Amino acid sequence: MPLSKLSNPRPLRSFPTSKTYLFGENHKVIKEDRVASVQTISGTGANHLGALFLARYYRPPGLPPHGGVKLYISNPTWANHEPIFANVGISATKYPYYDPKTIALDMKGFSKTLEEAPNHSIFLLHACAHNPTGVDPTPEQWKELAEIFLRKKHFAFFDCAYQGFASGSLDNDAFSVRLFADLNVPMLVCQSYAKNAGLYGERIGCLNLIASTAGDGVGGKARLQSQLSVLSRVEISNPPTFGARIVSKILNDPQLFEEWKRDVKEMADRIIWTRETLYNLLTQKYQTPPLGDSGNWEHIRRQIGMFSFTGLNPEQVAVIVKKGHVYMTGNGRISMAGLNTKNIEYVAECIDKAVRGTF
Repeated sequence: MPLSKLSNPRPLRSFPTSKTYLFGENHKVIKEDRVASVQTISGTGANHLGALFLARYYRPPGLPPHGGVKLYISNPTWANHEPIFANVGISATKYPYYDPKTIALDMKGFSKTLEEAPNHSIFLLHACAHNPTGVDPTPEQWKELAEIFLRKKHFAFFDCAYQGFASGSLDNDAFSVRLFADLNVPMLVCQSYAKNAGLYGERIGCLNLIASTAGDGVGGKARLQSQLSVLSRVEISNPPTFGARIVSKILNDPQLFEEWKRDVKEMADRIIWTRETLYNLLTQKYQTPPLGDSGNWEHIRRQIGMFSFTGLNPEQVAVIVKKGHVYMTGNGRISMAGLNTKNIEYVAECIDKAVRGTF
């Protein structure tokens, strides 16, 4: 795209269209103008600014005026989540999320923690394509979780790093965020354009905080917007503009926006293809014995996004790395985006040998 076409973009300060594509143009929080937004240094910056905002201003009823808020993060989660909160003085407690025996969501453990946590606790949630497991709640499970949030008056801290890059649909990948907003769960959402716009090095993100009203009263958008702007100014002065202008141009040009959606779907479909292909190789060609208590390899297809927890144990991973020179983390996580037509069969063969102990 010529640089001349990136000149004079829409205002970048609050990324006005970013929140619209996140929630959908017809969502009540958009129509009622209740979303305070600020551009951030990618998703990491959005997480940091959101954590800083809560550390400064989140004072729910019944808690001490300074501190006392409980934060819960999934076990496991993105490695940066815990230190980001620790950096602003909020310690994290891990809630059950991934069950290695079933290689699936520990819905029972997750729900139990939500029920037993003190009212008004903060729970960090992955909007879609959970990192690092690739395990997401189903729509029905999200609804069950949202009901507990409402009953317990918890605060939902959404990290949305892969919208469109998980299922290939911007709308499907925003299901959890829009559901919680529908139900008026107190929440904020961190966005990143590193993956779905290919702008990792440009560090473009957005923090969105839903206000009670559109005005400047207590809990109003104007007040939240003002405080977010003050915090951002102190932290980074002004956010980077080049990548932001690219995003702004795409989001505000209907033709480019449709082209971008097609591109994102193409990339998501390729990752879905790698899941289907790896599953077929393991179950049909190699007939690899299944792992865990699942009795099958369905988790490869059921998980979503760039990453997959294969279910391989540290010993199996070690032998694959040493003898097959296929590299992955010690907990068996692989990047599905790293598989392609030239290497996927070899990877499947290595997994099969490791599982059978025949390497």
